[in-house]
Amino acid sequence: MRLLWVSGGVLAVALGVLGMFLPVLPTVPFLLLATFCFARSAPKWKDKLLHHPFIGKPLRDWLQYKGIRKKEKIFSVAFLWASILLSAYFVELLWIRILLLIVAVAVTVHILSFKTIR
Repeated sequence: MRLLWVSGGVLAVALGVLGMFLPVLPTVPFLLLATFCFARSAPKWKDKLLHHPFIGKPLRDWLQYKGIRKKEKIFSVAFLWASILLSAYFVELLWIRILLLIVAVAVTVHILSFKTIR
């Protein structure tokens, strides 16, 4: 069973890291899932995630306050729109451009709906 939890945690970390670069794939939910899996199988790995210099603070903020810092919201929305607009620029089909913009609006609304901390 431990191997299953560790495998799930590793897969969730991999998907979370991909989510840092793909605007449609969420990052934090996968990293929270990894934290959950590692808590049941490899507590040292959970601690490494929570104290990682780049991703640890947002995870701890979510676990403690159930919110996102204003700076992180701004960065997330800006990166989302930059990548969506860049993608739309290279796509020739109008319906895909429209779909990309709908996704961008929906994800922006979703990100902004979370509680803002400090």
